[in-house]
Amino acid sequence: MDLRTRMERRRRDTDGLVVDYEAISPAAHVAEPVGRGPVFETLLDHLDPVLDGDLPPDAYVWGPPGAGKSAVITALFAHLPPRRSRVGAIVHTATRPRPDRESPVSFVYVDGRTATTDFGLYHAVLDGLVDESVPTQGVPTEALVERLRDTLAPPSRRAVVAVDHVGEPETYSLSALADRLDGLSDSLAWLAVGRTHPTDLDTPAKPVELPVYDLGTLADIVTSRAMSGLDAPVLTHQQCRDIAAWADGNAHDALAALFAAADRATDCGQSTVTDATLGRALDEVPRGAVPLAQVLTLPPNRQRVLRALLEVDSDDRASVDSTADAIAADVDLSAGTVRRYLYELADDGVVERVRADGPTSGRPPSRVEPRFPTRVFRRLHGRGAPA
Repeated sequence: MDLRTRMERRRRDTDGLVVDYEAISPAAHVAEPVGRGPVFETLLDHLDPVLDGDLPPDAYVWGPPGAGKSAVITALFAHLPPRRSRVGAIVHTATRPRPDRESPVSFVYVDGRTATTDFGLYHAVLDGLVDESVPTQGVPTEALVERLRDTLAPPSRRAVVAVDHVGEPETYSLSALADRLDGLSDSLAWLAVGRTHPTDLDTPAKPVELPVYDLGTLADIVTSRAMSGLDAPVLTHQQCRDIAAWADGNAHDALAALFAAADRATDCGQSTVTDATLGRALDEVPRGAVPLAQVLTLPPNRQRVLRALLEVDSDDRASVDSTADAIAADVDLSAGTVRRYLYELADDGVVERVRADGPTSGRPPSRVEPRFPTRVFRRLHGRGAPA
């Protein structure tokens, strides 16, 4: 980031202790992740065949939540050689390419949380291979598949496609993703990214593990993000280590706690983050929280329901029905639709149905509790999620 950009961000984002919300956001990634040098070397070794004009074998990058999988893959693919445009229309197969106008191998990153259908998946891959705009409407899925096969037909380009967040609610399973991509072309290799241990999956893909962060590395990540996004000195080195120790290797939870602490201190008019403020911020972040990036890629109506849920009085949250009625009064949705959203969000783990206290006759009611950092969501939802 150049000096002018830094100055513009400070003028735009300064809000108390925070000078750049994106820099401390658990939903944003940095260009060069801290402490993952060995993993980068492993992935570069895996991609070595590209240097000889060959494709690498399919691979599965896995690790627990908050291990930095997305950060590593997005940074790696951002630094790989840029794509070059094909000659010809986007959805048209008559025009043949000129090999001298194309790079031999293209690298495409796909967010599995947004490419949840066959059309979305093939559209994302094709959009990553060409510079021209790919239609999002009026084009059948079969036309995208045909165009992809034509784009990848020898002797034209080949591609390595990374698909992030496989195996999550609403995303492709690893086996389903392999079915979609393996049948496209022999000129395509894929790299899937997920959390499930490979021994629990039936896949021949090469496993690449990202272990949890150790305490020192995670403390360095918190310190680096704090230095980039906060008005120094706001946190002490010991507080950064306390956040890292509390997060137990999970970078997302650590950054959510950092964000919550800075935001709470700003609301309280503090010039630094006190230990008491930090303690309250840690209490606000659920252990093993649902990633904020996952919440912020939900459809807009579901995000509106979640935002309204945070404002419902405790008296109106005794049951799912009463919660849905309270939310419906604030959003342009029926109580039935809100109720359905809440059940679906509970199935996906974004919220949790907790049995309500008190005597009941029949099936006990349940209240709805968020499983994501609510203070951070409030701020990011209001400002717009970082790209």
